[in-house]
Amino acid sequence: MNIMRTFILLAALTALFMGTGYMIGGTGGALIALIIAGAMNFVTYWKADKIVLSMHKAREVNARTSPDFYNIVAILARRAGLPMPKVYVIDSPHPNAFATGRNPENAAVAATTGLLDMLSRDEVAAVMAHELGHIRNRDTLIMTMVATIAGAISMLANFGMIFSSDSRNNPLALIGAILLAPFAAMIVQMAISRTREFGADRAGAEICGDPDALASALRKISHAARQVPNPVTERNPAAAQLYIVPTHVGELFSTHPATERRISALRDLKRSTLRRNSFPATRTPLPR
Repeated sequence: MNIMRTFILLAALTALFMGTGYMIGGTGGALIALIIAGAMNFVTYWKADKIVLSMHKAREVNARTSPDFYNIVAILARRAGLPMPKVYVIDSPHPNAFATGRNPENAAVAATTGLLDMLSRDEVAAVMAHELGHIRNRDTLIMTMVATIAGAISMLANFGMIFSSDSRNNPLALIGAILLAPFAAMIVQMAISRTREFGADRAGAEICGDPDALASALRKISHAARQVPNPVTERNPAAAQLYIVPTHVGELFSTHPATERRISALRDLKRSTLRRNSFPATRTPLPR
Protein backbone atom coordinates (compact mmCIF):
# COMPACT_ATOMS: atom_id res chain seq x y z
CA MET A 1 0.00 0.00 0.00
CA ASN A 2 2.81 2.44 0.86
CA ILE A 3 4.47 1.72 -2.52
CA MET A 4 1.24 2.48 -4.38
CA ARG A 5 0.62 5.69 -2.42
CA THR A 6 4.19 6.78 -3.05
CA PHE A 7 3.80 6.16 -6.79
CA ILE A 8 0.50 8.08 -6.95
CA LEU A 9 1.96 10.97 -4.96
CA LEU A 10 5.07 11.31 -7.10
CA ALA A 11 3.02 11.02 -10.30
CA ALA A 12 0.68 13.79 -9.12
CA LEU A 13 3.52 16.07 -8.07
CA THR A 14 5.38 15.42 -11.32
CA ALA A 15 2.26 16.29 -13.34
CA LEU A 16 1.83 19.44 -11.29
CA PHE A 17 5.46 20.34 -11.83
CA MET A 18 5.11 19.81 -15.60
CA GLY A 19 1.92 21.86 -15.70
CA THR A 20 3.70 24.76 -14.08
CA GLY A 21 6.52 24.43 -16.59
CA TYR A 22 3.99 24.50 -19.41
CA MET A 23 2.29 27.63 -18.08
CA ILE A 24 5.64 29.37 -17.83
CA GLY A 25 7.37 28.14 -20.99
CA GLY A 26 4.90 26.16 -23.13
CA THR A 27 5.80 22.69 -24.42
CA GLY A 28 9.51 23.30 -23.96
CA GLY A 29 8.92 24.41 -20.39
CA ALA A 30 6.89 21.26 -19.67
CA LEU A 31 9.66 19.05 -21.09
CA ILE A 32 12.30 20.81 -19.02
CA ALA A 33 10.09 20.49 -15.92
CA LEU A 34 9.68 16.75 -16.60
CA ILE A 35 13.44 16.26 -16.81
CA ILE A 36 13.95 18.27 -13.65
CA ALA A 37 11.17 16.37 -11.86
CA GLY A 38 12.65 13.01 -12.83
CA ALA A 39 16.05 14.05 -11.53
CA MET A 40 14.54 15.41 -8.34
CA ASN A 41 12.59 12.23 -7.71
CA PHE A 42 15.81 10.23 -8.03
CA VAL A 43 17.82 12.57 -5.82
CA THR A 44 15.00 12.86 -3.30
CA TYR A 45 14.80 9.11 -2.80
CA TRP A 46 18.46 8.92 -1.84
CA LYS A 47 19.10 12.35 -0.31
CA ALA A 48 15.79 13.79 0.94
CA ASP A 49 16.57 12.99 4.58
CA LYS A 50 19.84 14.90 4.37
CA ILE A 51 18.08 17.79 2.63
CA VAL A 52 15.42 18.00 5.33
CA LEU A 53 17.95 17.81 8.16
CA SER A 54 20.11 20.45 6.49
CA MET A 55 17.06 22.67 5.97
CA HIS A 56 16.51 22.60 9.73
CA LYS A 57 20.24 22.97 10.50
CA ALA A 58 19.98 19.85 12.65
CA ARG A 59 23.06 18.65 14.50
CA GLU A 60 23.66 14.98 15.18
CA VAL A 61 24.03 13.96 18.82
CA ASN A 62 25.16 10.77 20.52
CA ALA A 63 25.41 9.13 23.92
CA ARG A 64 28.24 11.47 24.89
CA THR A 65 26.86 14.83 23.72
CA SER A 66 23.20 14.33 24.69
CA PRO A 67 23.10 11.21 26.87
CA ASP A 68 19.54 11.41 28.16
CA PHE A 69 17.84 12.22 24.87
CA TYR A 70 19.94 9.69 22.97
CA ASN A 71 19.25 6.96 25.56
CA ILE A 72 15.51 7.64 25.40
CA VAL A 73 15.58 6.99 21.66
CA ALA A 74 17.81 3.92 22.08
CA ILE A 75 15.52 2.30 24.65
CA LEU A 76 12.43 3.01 22.57
CA ALA A 77 14.04 1.73 19.36
CA ARG A 78 14.89 -1.57 21.06
CA ARG A 79 11.36 -1.81 22.40
CA ALA A 80 9.96 -1.17 18.91
CA GLY A 81 12.27 -3.76 17.35
CA LEU A 82 13.93 -1.13 15.12
CA PRO A 83 17.54 -0.43 14.22
CA MET A 84 18.94 2.52 16.15
CA PRO A 85 18.19 5.67 14.10
CA LYS A 86 20.49 8.66 13.96
CA VAL A 87 19.47 11.27 16.51
CA TYR A 88 19.45 15.01 15.85
CA VAL A 89 18.74 18.16 17.83
CA ILE A 90 17.55 21.38 16.18
CA ASP A 91 18.46 24.64 17.91
CA SER A 92 15.06 26.32 17.71
CA PRO A 93 12.60 27.59 20.33
CA HIS A 94 9.74 26.24 18.20
CA PRO A 95 8.59 22.97 19.84
CA ASN A 96 8.34 20.10 17.39
CA ALA A 97 9.86 16.81 16.24
CA PHE A 98 9.98 14.64 13.14
CA ALA A 99 11.37 11.44 11.66
CA THR A 100 12.95 11.05 8.24
CA GLY A 101 14.77 8.48 6.10
CA ARG A 102 13.88 6.14 3.24
CA ASN A 103 13.65 3.00 5.43
CA PRO A 104 14.21 1.86 9.05
CA GLU A 105 17.85 1.06 8.30
CA ASN A 106 18.51 4.64 7.16
CA ALA A 107 16.25 6.56 9.53
CA ALA A 108 16.77 9.61 11.70
CA VAL A 109 14.72 11.34 14.36
CA ALA A 110 15.00 14.98 15.36
CA ALA A 111 13.60 17.22 18.07
CA THR A 112 13.95 20.94 18.68
CA THR A 113 15.48 22.37 21.82
CA GLY A 114 12.15 24.13 22.34
CA LEU A 115 10.43 20.75 22.62
CA LEU A 116 13.11 19.22 24.86
CA ASP A 117 12.96 22.22 27.20
CA MET A 118 9.16 22.35 27.36
CA LEU A 119 8.17 18.71 27.86
CA SER A 120 8.72 16.33 30.73
CA ARG A 121 10.91 13.29 30.19
CA ASP A 122 7.91 10.99 29.80
CA GLU A 123 6.39 13.36 27.27
CA VAL A 124 9.64 13.53 25.29
CA ALA A 125 9.71 9.73 25.29
CA ALA A 126 6.12 9.62 24.03
CA VAL A 127 6.89 12.07 21.21
CA MET A 128 9.93 10.11 20.10
CA ALA A 129 7.91 6.88 20.31
CA HIS A 130 5.43 8.51 17.90
CA GLU A 131 8.27 9.30 15.49
CA LEU A 132 9.57 5.75 15.77
CA GLY A 133 6.03 4.64 14.99
CA HIS A 134 6.29 6.51 11.69
CA ILE A 135 9.54 4.67 10.99
CA ARG A 136 8.06 1.30 11.90
CA ASN A 137 5.04 2.03 9.70
CA ARG A 138 7.42 3.14 6.91
CA ASP A 139 5.82 6.55 6.61
CA THR A 140 9.08 8.47 6.64
CA LEU A 141 10.00 8.04 2.97
CA ILE A 142 6.79 9.48 1.59
CA MET A 143 6.72 12.25 4.22
CA THR A 144 10.25 13.31 3.36
CA MET A 145 9.74 13.14 -0.40
CA VAL A 146 6.56 15.20 -0.19
CA ALA A 147 8.27 17.94 1.80
CA THR A 148 11.17 18.14 -0.64
CA ILE A 149 9.25 18.01 -3.92
CA ALA A 150 6.35 20.20 -2.78
CA GLY A 151 8.91 22.75 -1.66
CA ALA A 152 10.44 22.68 -5.14
CA ILE A 153 7.00 23.24 -6.66
CA SER A 154 6.52 26.30 -4.49
CA MET A 155 9.88 27.65 -5.64
CA LEU A 156 8.93 27.03 -9.26
CA ALA A 157 5.69 28.93 -8.66
CA ASN A 158 7.64 31.90 -7.33
CA PHE A 159 9.97 31.63 -10.31
CA GLY A 160 6.97 31.76 -12.64
CA MET A 161 5.58 34.79 -10.88
CA ILE A 162 8.84 36.68 -11.37
CA PHE A 163 9.04 35.78 -15.04
CA SER A 164 5.40 36.60 -15.71
CA SER A 165 5.59 40.00 -14.03
CA ASP A 166 6.74 41.64 -17.24
CA SER A 167 5.05 39.22 -19.63
CA ARG A 168 1.70 40.21 -21.13
CA ASN A 169 1.68 37.30 -23.54
CA ASN A 170 1.27 34.57 -20.95
CA PRO A 171 -1.28 35.56 -18.27
CA LEU A 172 -1.76 31.87 -17.40
CA ALA A 173 1.76 31.83 -15.98
CA LEU A 174 0.85 34.50 -13.44
CA ILE A 175 -2.44 32.80 -12.55
CA GLY A 176 -0.72 29.43 -12.24
CA ALA A 177 2.02 30.89 -10.06
CA ILE A 178 -0.52 32.46 -7.72
CA LEU A 179 -2.63 29.31 -7.43
CA LEU A 180 0.15 26.75 -7.42
CA ALA A 181 1.35 27.05 -3.83
CA PRO A 182 -2.07 26.39 -2.21
CA PHE A 183 -2.78 23.66 -4.74
CA ALA A 184 0.51 21.98 -3.84
CA ALA A 185 -0.56 22.15 -0.19
CA MET A 186 -3.81 20.40 -1.14
CA ILE A 187 -1.83 17.66 -2.91
CA VAL A 188 0.21 17.18 0.24
CA GLN A 189 -2.96 17.02 2.32
CA MET A 190 -4.52 14.38 0.09
CA ALA A 191 -1.34 12.33 -0.27
CA ILE A 192 -0.37 12.20 3.39
CA SER A 193 -3.36 10.44 4.85
CA ARG A 194 -4.44 11.63 8.23
CA THR A 195 -4.76 8.01 9.25
CA ARG A 196 -0.95 7.89 9.22
CA GLU A 197 -0.93 10.18 12.23
CA PHE A 198 -3.52 8.10 14.06
CA GLY A 199 -1.44 5.03 13.25
CA ALA A 200 1.76 6.65 14.50
CA ASP A 201 -0.02 7.85 17.64
CA ARG A 202 -1.22 4.33 18.36
CA ALA A 203 2.22 2.86 17.63
CA GLY A 204 3.86 5.51 19.80
CA ALA A 205 1.53 4.83 22.72
CA GLU A 206 2.24 1.12 22.44
CA ILE A 207 6.01 1.63 22.22
CA CYS A 208 6.29 4.01 25.19
CA GLY A 209 3.39 2.41 27.09
CA ASP A 210 1.89 5.76 28.11
CA PRO A 211 -0.98 7.21 26.01
CA ASP A 212 -1.51 9.93 28.61
CA ALA A 213 2.04 11.25 28.13
CA LEU A 214 1.56 11.44 24.36
CA ALA A 215 -1.82 13.17 24.76
CA SER A 216 -0.28 15.68 27.15
CA ALA A 217 2.65 16.31 24.79
CA LEU A 218 0.32 16.86 21.81
CA ARG A 219 -1.71 19.39 23.79
CA LYS A 220 1.37 21.32 24.91
CA ILE A 221 3.01 21.29 21.46
CA SER A 222 -0.20 22.32 19.69
CA HIS A 223 -0.63 25.34 21.95
CA ALA A 224 3.01 26.44 21.93
CA ALA A 225 3.57 25.85 18.20
CA ARG A 226 0.96 28.52 17.43
CA GLN A 227 2.78 31.03 19.61
CA VAL A 228 6.38 30.49 18.52
CA PRO A 229 7.32 31.24 14.88
CA ASN A 230 9.00 28.55 12.80
CA PRO A 231 11.27 30.08 10.13
CA VAL A 232 11.52 26.77 8.25
CA THR A 233 7.78 26.52 7.56
CA GLU A 234 7.59 30.22 6.79
CA ARG A 235 10.10 29.64 3.97
CA ASN A 236 8.68 26.24 2.99
CA PRO A 237 5.11 25.55 4.17
CA ALA A 238 5.29 21.96 2.86
CA ALA A 239 7.73 21.14 5.67
CA ALA A 240 4.88 21.44 8.20
CA GLN A 241 3.64 17.96 7.32
CA LEU A 242 6.85 16.45 8.70
CA TYR A 243 6.15 17.51 12.27
CA ILE A 244 4.24 15.72 15.00
CA VAL A 245 1.98 18.79 15.12
CA PRO A 246 1.71 20.98 11.98
CA THR A 247 2.05 24.73 12.33
CA HIS A 248 -0.20 27.56 11.16
CA VAL A 249 -2.35 25.26 9.01
CA GLY A 250 -6.14 25.19 9.07
CA GLU A 251 -7.68 21.77 9.53
CA LEU A 252 -9.20 21.83 6.04
CA PHE A 253 -5.75 21.93 4.47
CA SER A 254 -3.90 20.13 7.24
CA THR A 255 -2.02 16.87 6.73
CA HIS A 256 -2.81 15.98 10.35
CA PRO A 257 -6.08 15.35 12.16
CA ALA A 258 -7.17 17.97 14.68
CA THR A 259 -5.16 17.63 17.88
CA GLU A 260 -8.28 17.14 19.99
CA ARG A 261 -9.33 14.22 17.80
CA ARG A 262 -5.93 12.63 18.28
CA ILE A 263 -6.11 13.13 22.04
CA SER A 264 -9.59 11.62 22.08
CA ALA A 265 -8.33 8.59 20.16
CA LEU A 266 -5.51 8.15 22.67
CA ARG A 267 -7.98 8.26 25.53
CA ASP A 268 -10.02 5.58 23.81
CA LEU A 269 -6.84 3.58 23.38
CA LYS A 270 -6.08 3.87 27.08
CA ARG A 271 -9.53 2.60 27.93
CA SER A 272 -8.92 -0.43 25.76
CA THR A 273 -6.71 -3.33 26.72
CA LEU A 274 -3.38 -1.58 26.03
CA ARG A 275 -0.78 -2.89 28.44
CA ARG A 276 1.08 -0.03 30.15
CA ASN A 277 4.86 -0.14 30.51
CA SER A 278 6.80 2.06 32.94
CA PHE A 279 9.54 4.01 31.20
CA PRO A 280 12.95 3.72 32.91
CA ALA A 281 13.76 6.72 35.05
CA THR A 282 17.01 8.64 34.90
CA ARG A 283 18.43 11.63 36.68
CA THR A 284 20.35 12.91 33.66
CA PRO A 285 18.80 16.22 32.51
CA LEU A 286 17.51 16.60 28.97
CA PRO A 287 19.83 18.50 26.60
CA ARG A 288 19.40 22.23 26.19
